[in-house]
Amino acid sequence: MSYSQIYGADAVVLVASRPLLYFGSMHAIEPWTERLHNEGWRLQYAENINELQKLSSAAEFKVGIVALGQEHIINNCRCVESTIAQAEHIRWIALLPRDALDPRAPLRELISATFYDYHTLPVDPDRLLLTLGHALGMAEIAADALLPEEGEVRDNGESEMVGASPQIQKVFKEIRKVSSVDAPVLITGESGTGKELAAQAIHERSSRGHGPFIAVNCGALPTNLIQSELFGHEKGSFTGAHQRKIGRIEAASGGSLFLDEIGDLPMELQANLLRFLQEKTIQRVGGREDITVDVRVIAATHVDLEKAVRDGRFREDLYYRLNVLQIRMPALRERIGDVPLLAQYIFHRFAEEKGRKIKGFSEAALHTMNHYDWPGNVRELINRVRRAMVMCDKFLISPSDLGLERRNNSRLVLTLGEARDRAEIDIIRTALAQNRGSVSLASKQLGVSRVTLYRLMEKHALSTN
Repeated sequence: MSYSQIYGADAVVLVASRPLLYFGSMHAIEPWTERLHNEGWRLQYAENINELQKLSSAAEFKVGIVALGQEHIINNCRCVESTIAQAEHIRWIALLPRDALDPRAPLRELISATFYDYHTLPVDPDRLLLTLGHALGMAEIAADALLPEEGEVRDNGESEMVGASPQIQKVFKEIRKVSSVDAPVLITGESGTGKELAAQAIHERSSRGHGPFIAVNCGALPTNLIQSELFGHEKGSFTGAHQRKIGRIEAASGGSLFLDEIGDLPMELQANLLRFLQEKTIQRVGGREDITVDVRVIAATHVDLEKAVRDGRFREDLYYRLNVLQIRMPALRERIGDVPLLAQYIFHRFAEEKGRKIKGFSEAALHTMNHYDWPGNVRELINRVRRAMVMCDKFLISPSDLGLERRNNSRLVLTLGEARDRAEIDIIRTALAQNRGSVSLASKQLGVSRVTLYRLMEKHALSTN
């Protein structure tokens, strides 16, 4: 039995990805064929489920249109849902009759769980073409963000630098710039934003990439051992020093030393570190010999070091020695449109941990993730997605699997004014992301003037970079 037999006269249309893609409705394909052809698009048809499965696995397809009829849908929606969910690189648009949206109709659940958007028949051509263009843009952003060269993907087995937002793209550009020189770098940002990944990326792109990358968490070392850990010690220099030990700084010679949570370094050791940065030499504990060390220092902190300097908790001279070049890692809530990309990347990165029938995220889960503040940033997103992949017992991951039910989402407990502001922020961020930061295109999409959009961006402290 063919797919068109199952769904009456309806079928599935797959549209090949091109720079400016528009897509026709299969419900009334004839009036659309010439228009699509004139716009430069090529249509490929899937006549049955097997052909749909085969074609939807091809990387060339970025957007698909599914024209759904009502006949036998209850018996076959799972098959459609399974096929669509597995083609995660494609953004799917549904075409369906108005009565298919009846509260009792089974299509409602299918559409909310698996489709990027839907349109009822008869189709409004301009509106549908606009939606398809947005879908293509989002699909291309997702594809570009996952390419190692373009998206600067870094994979250390725990977390990844993935993203297409203007905020993270700015970080990628800064990493490329600072990698070309050998000066100290200070990376700032909240916990869980990927400061160590940025440091690794700087090291790998630099002329020292062939050398060691030694990471030290200054806040995790016992106070009485920090000096020995950093500078090493000579045999017999203190009780328990049974042999000479090479410190982390010396071990990093020829490469990069990453000092994480530098703001937690005790004041007495800050003077020793300052001397090393000035002289490029160290002395092991219990030793008298000056040892020359060729190492680049990359430091990171979630602490406001300028305030720490004012409060007398951090040496001003050391701060200026470390803060020659600075990179700020944005919080996940600031990264417009990156949460779905990261979630999908994590889903595939830890695919061996998921249940066999789990195919991806429901639209409700993606919506909830996009409207959550992520106080733990990327680290929290990784933990929640991995937990959901294990705990989910359905086809698609839901908000409850992520531990983000409405009753637990603090962003949903708002005053009317706060809700209005949140809605404006989310809509503006989405429009900017879909239009790659172009205020002109975003204002057209939102139906407001550029002046109005700039005013709203200023009101909510939003930026395109």
